[in-house]
Amino acid sequence: MRSRLALTAVLVSALLAACAPRAPVVTVPAGAPRHPDFVFPGAADPPDPAVLEEHESAWQLLQAGDARNAERRYNALLKRTPQFYPAHVGLGYTALSRDEHETALAHFDRALAANAAYAPALAGKGQAYLAMNQRAEALASFDAALAADPGLSGIRATADVLRFQGLQGGVVGARQAAEAGRLGEARTAYAGAIKASPQSPFLYRELAVVELRDGQLPVALEHIQKAIELDPTDSRNFVVQADVLEAMGQFAPAASALTNASALEPSNALAERIEALRARAALEGMPPEFRAIDAAETVTRGQLAALIGVRLDALVKRAPRRNTAVITDARGNWAAQWIIPVARAGFMEVYPNHTFQPSAIVRRGDLALAVSEMLSVIAAENPRVGGSWRSARRKFPDLSPGHLRYAAASMAVEAGVMQALENGAFQLSRPVSGAEATAAIARLAELAESRRR
Repeated sequence: MRSRLALTAVLVSALLAACAPRAPVVTVPAGAPRHPDFVFPGAADPPDPAVLEEHESAWQLLQAGDARNAERRYNALLKRTPQFYPAHVGLGYTALSRDEHETALAHFDRALAANAAYAPALAGKGQAYLAMNQRAEALASFDAALAADPGLSGIRATADVLRFQGLQGGVVGARQAAEAGRLGEARTAYAGAIKASPQSPFLYRELAVVELRDGQLPVALEHIQKAIELDPTDSRNFVVQADVLEAMGQFAPAASALTNASALEPSNALAERIEALRARAALEGMPPEFRAIDAAETVTRGQLAALIGVRLDALVKRAPRRNTAVITDARGNWAAQWIIPVARAGFMEVYPNHTFQPSAIVRRGDLALAVSEMLSVIAAENPRVGGSWRSARRKFPDLSPGHLRYAAASMAVEAGVMQALENGAFQLSRPVSGAEATAAIARLAELAESRRR
């Protein structure tokens, strides 16, 4: 009995199906889809089977290249079921296949009005923008589609290509603008490139260089620190950081940044620059009287003592203690911390009345005497070389060999620490400028270092 009822039910169902109205049979030509990059607009909620069948039939027509009949099918479908927004996507792709871009965008927007996160509509909108060469808008739509459906691998590949092309073009434009001095344009281009590729450290580094050139130092520092955060293994990031910090007058931190760069890629150039920055950092901590030496027209005895004490500190410390006289006028002077050790090393004289006279002007004869004392210590460390200085007998038209300062002047010139002036004269009484004193001490530092090797 049960088997008869079951058979009857099957026959009734078959009869009802045969009597129901059917959609026209669609004959789809064989072959590959005409538009494989189009994303099929599937329905989130399964519609009536007849609606789904009609939707799939229209899509097959579109993929077969019959856009006209696909459009007719989708319009008929929307007339019967206006709420079926995937059909709008189908019409959008149909218009896109005929290069009717504005029409395509309108249909995609209608679908998105019904479902703002509908990935096929977002993907189609991106493809329409791409066909219109609106790359930024296309990339934004593709990214939105991928956020809604990360499985759209074809869209992801297209978005990645767009991103790379946008990045590449943006960087080229940014660099060209920077080279031409159009810093505002370069800044805008780099900002666009960073938006396309926010994890690329070199973009932040190059933008930092642009900001540095434009004097926007705090912003430049922010950008280069971001580059370092993204890639702490690139020495160039630390070099630019040092450039920015140096421009901000932060010499010690700049030296630290270059030390980091040198740890990654050592070089003589970096080592020299680190040393120079450390020297500048040390100079910044010095009293204003010391910082004024280089540009001074004349220097005082206190300034010369400070210059020797700072730049030749090692030589001062290893020199035999030769002067134990009490100095009555050093206490309270800004240079006292250098006057006392320099005087005790015998590099500068203390007068018989126990004064140092730190405010007195240094003349060339005074400098020659101090230089000769320091050369004597250097020569003692290397007698073979130092002997040539002591035996020198330079001729000066204004200074006879019997003069008390002749030997000191001859030694200073022979060693290249001081120079003869006009017509070979020495001019003992001529005041020493800051530049001359600095150059002499720098030369002594070279000799002190080289004689110890």
